[in-house]
Amino acid sequence: MIKKGALTGLLLFGMFFGAGNLIFPPQLGLESGPQFWAAIAGFVLSGVGIAILTLVVGASNPKGYMDEISQKIAPWFAIAYLVVLYLSIGPFFAIPRTATTAFSVGIEPMLPADSHTIWLFIFTTIYFVLAYIIAFNPSKILDSIGRYLTPIFAILIVVLVVLGAFRYGVAAPQPATAEYAGSAFGAGFLQGYNTLDALASVAFSVVAVATLNQLGFKNRKEYVSTIWVVGILVAMGFSILYIGLGFLGNHFPLDTAQLPQGANIGASVLSSATQAIFGLAAQIFLAVMVTVTCFTTTAGLIVSTGEFFHNTFPKLSYKVYATVFTLIGFAIANLGLNAIIQYSLPVLMILYPITITIVMIVIVNKILPLSKPGMQFTIAIVALIAAASVLAPQFKIKGLENMINSLPLAGASLPWLLPAIAGIILSLFLPNKQKSERFELD
Repeated sequence: MIKKGALTGLLLFGMFFGAGNLIFPPQLGLESGPQFWAAIAGFVLSGVGIAILTLVVGASNPKGYMDEISQKIAPWFAIAYLVVLYLSIGPFFAIPRTATTAFSVGIEPMLPADSHTIWLFIFTTIYFVLAYIIAFNPSKILDSIGRYLTPIFAILIVVLVVLGAFRYGVAAPQPATAEYAGSAFGAGFLQGYNTLDALASVAFSVVAVATLNQLGFKNRKEYVSTIWVVGILVAMGFSILYIGLGFLGNHFPLDTAQLPQGANIGASVLSSATQAIFGLAAQIFLAVMVTVTCFTTTAGLIVSTGEFFHNTFPKLSYKVYATVFTLIGFAIANLGLNAIIQYSLPVLMILYPITITIVMIVIVNKILPLSKPGMQFTIAIVALIAAASVLAPQFKIKGLENMINSLPLAGASLPWLLPAIAGIILSLFLPNKQKSERFELD
């Protein structure tokens, strides 16, 4: 069981490991200053804990979240939610971000400050042409590269973090930004959204089921136990990586005033620390490794997103979807890494609460019968609160903003959590109850 869990965990680690896992922890470390430990706790909770729980819950149902959401909420909502989710982990956020992260971490530090825009265009053109070719001819070679290079790259990052801790660990952190000084845990929790891993868990849970089934199990108990082993191992791996990268960013003496305009802080910490500890030659090696690692993720996301849309809306061929998503990813990538992060966060602040609430409902409904109208109401109220949390500050609707801020846990960026719990409790008493199959442990 441990061996099977370790093998599957290594594969899933390679699937999850991407751009956001690299750049956000060191940025959090630098910006959180003395509030680092509270901030990284929030980040690990949302970026690791919720993602792994989402994966484990999804992997327990061979039909995946499409079936769970259709049964508990409505088929139309399942399709709408998954469409937005796949667009988020695909062409609008994750696909362009992998390209821009590869450029920002690996290539940009070696270029003159005034030539980044043209080189980003050249780099992303070559990058997406190759990804497009691979997307039409996915092979075991791509899987093997991702499976082996990603863990190797992760090990190299751990070595960088350890050496950086010995060299810079005693240095005083910079002052915390206003965001982290006000609510370090809440700000870190929101930054964890940026990894996209909880959303990816919804999509990857079906892949995890297929992978696990190939290993063969004696009974359902062994299967479920292995899922939890996988979850624990992946959670430990990412938690160690995040804390280490965050600690490096917290203590590495990066002068942000000297960074080129539009440079990403997390990418700058990685590249600057690599050059400071290992020299310029290591920066070239880092460029190759991060580019190949991100490239395999890009090609895989084009394939998975294209297949989802073709299976859901079969009027268009897979090739059409792959072409459209590649072009969208290429166009958005040229906005630059910081721009992608800036416009993606409001969408994630709406998607994540809905996703977490769905997972909570699925777990409770495995144990207790819940009212379908109650579950629908719970999702609706969470979606409204999440949307209002984003739109009220954006459009300066003070009354609505004050109302959201008056909710419990609003200071921790969780104003939707207690209403979600209250909705689930209400679902215990409302009519038209249903109970999904329990986790089989025997």
